[in-house]
Amino acid sequence: MEKKTYISDLQDQTSFDDIFALAAARMNQAKNGPYWQLTLQDKSGTMEAKIWFPASQNYEGLTAEQFVRVQGRVSTFKDQLQANIKTLEVLDPLEIDRSAFVPCSTTPPHEILEEIETILHTEVVHPAWKKLYRKILKDQAIRQAFLTAPGGKTIHHAYLGGLLEHTLGVLKACRAMSDLYPSLDRDILLVAAVFHDLGKAYEISHGISREYTSPGKLLGHIHLGLEVLAPFLNKSDLDEGLILHFKHLILSHHGQYEYGSPKLPMTHEAMVLHMADNLDAKMNTMDHALEQTDTNNWSGYQRSLERDLYVPVRTPQPEKTTRKGPKTKEDQCSLPLKV
Repeated sequence: MEKKTYISDLQDQTSFDDIFALAAARMNQAKNGPYWQLTLQDKSGTMEAKIWFPASQNYEGLTAEQFVRVQGRVSTFKDQLQANIKTLEVLDPLEIDRSAFVPCSTTPPHEILEEIETILHTEVVHPAWKKLYRKILKDQAIRQAFLTAPGGKTIHHAYLGGLLEHTLGVLKACRAMSDLYPSLDRDILLVAAVFHDLGKAYEISHGISREYTSPGKLLGHIHLGLEVLAPFLNKSDLDEGLILHFKHLILSHHGQYEYGSPKLPMTHEAMVLHMADNLDAKMNTMDHALEQTDTNNWSGYQRSLERDLYVPVRTPQPEKTTRKGPKTKEDQCSLPLKV
């Protein structure tokens, strides 16, 4: 069965019959009996869904990561669209093309990684830093984790290739700021920008549900990132003072204790990395929030940003310099999605 209907196409009172992935599945209890609380997913987004009693009794063992054919109808509950499911059939995952179900960066992840490596090769000068980043990026386990990792679970860059997309954005911002402030240690800043969120590749699963792993829940991505980097740092030719500063950059990039940062930024480079990380995350969050606006160009309230967002009138630009709008997750990802 070829997928034809996407979650972004569904509206109130729309009936549908199509294939979706289960991002979450659990049995809940209502007054009239148990029901299934599901989260349907495809590359365009997610939608909450329910199988009410007594139909819920026809299904056992529904779990996240399954692919299902669903017949149902969309309704509105508390101003949110949800699907009421009439019938559901679990499908063989080997017969499913995952590219229709996993949100993905619009640029293929391997191309993003190649651009990151090109910038490092061009900009980093000190031999010990060059040797370090090359060894890390040549490690096949780390490279594969980078290529398939989301940049977050829900708020920013929460799609396959998102970690690399975020990393490239932070790298470019740090490069620009090191041009603006020449006294910065450019080499350490750029290498730290590339690996500041490496731990996210181990904090969040790379599958349909993008759930937090046990190490992710217990330790968090900052600690996990340092664990992965430690063997490379210990065998490097770097001065001990450079290694100490590099570790501080990784530990402090969240900027504030309340945001999960073990340390506050205490050097120029640490402050710049934190600002670049925060800026890129916020811009991505705004891009995706503004993909859906009302007739007055307002996004509605964004809980993660604690505000509504607005699309302003843009200054006209000559055609050859017209800026591209935000990328959408509907575009195909060319990376094989065997995750």
